[in-house]
Amino acid sequence: MLTLIHAPQSRSSRIVWLLEELGAPCDIRYVTIPRMDGSGGPDADNPHPDKKVPALLHDGALVTESVAIVQYLTDLHPKAGLAPLAGDPKRGAYLTWLAWYAGVVEPVITHEFLKIDHPNLERTFRGRKEVDGRILDALGRHAFLVGDDFSAVDVVFASLGHWFRSALPAGDRVDEYVKACIDRPAFRRAMERDKPRA
Repeated sequence: MLTLIHAPQSRSSRIVWLLEELGAPCDIRYVTIPRMDGSGGPDADNPHPDKKVPALLHDGALVTESVAIVQYLTDLHPKAGLAPLAGDPKRGAYLTWLAWYAGVVEPVITHEFLKIDHPNLERTFRGRKEVDGRILDALGRHAFLVGDDFSAVDVVFASLGHWFRSALPAGDRVDEYVKACIDRPAFRRAMERDKPRA
C-alpha cells in the first residue's frame, strides 16, 4: 500500500502528478508545512524527519526527497514506461538528469532567488547560465529532456516550470515543452487532487 504525504501546491505536487502518470493507486495524507508567507507549520502527522514534503510510505517503508521518490516509484511500476530500465542505454542519462536536478538545479535556483552570489558556490554548482544552457541543449535536440519520449524526468522539470516559470530558461521552446507536459491528462487529474482542502 502506498501513502503519499502531501501538502497542496508544493514540491509534493509533482509526485501526485507522477502517481497519475503511473496509474499507481495511492492514498494521500494531507499535511501542513511552513509556507513562505508565514502560514502553515510542521505537522505532527508527517513522518518526514524534517517535516517536509514529499514523503512516501510503502508497506511501512519511508522514502523521502523528490528524486528518490521518483526513482522508487518508477522502479516499482516499470510497465508504465516512465523510466528506462536497468540495462537500457538511456538509463544513465535518465539517472543523470534526476541527480543533476537535485544536486545542481535546485541549489542554483535557490541561490539566485535569495540573491546569494559567491565564487565558491558557482565553482561547486555552476550558475544559471550553465543550467539554462544544458536544458536548452537537450530541448534543441529532443522533444523531452531524455529523448523523444516523455519520462519522469519531465515530471520533475515541467512541474518546476509550471509553478515557477522563471526557474527554467526563457523562450518559446521551453514554453512549448512545459505546455506539452502539463497538457497531459495525468497532470489535469493530479491538479484536481492537489487542490487545497477547505
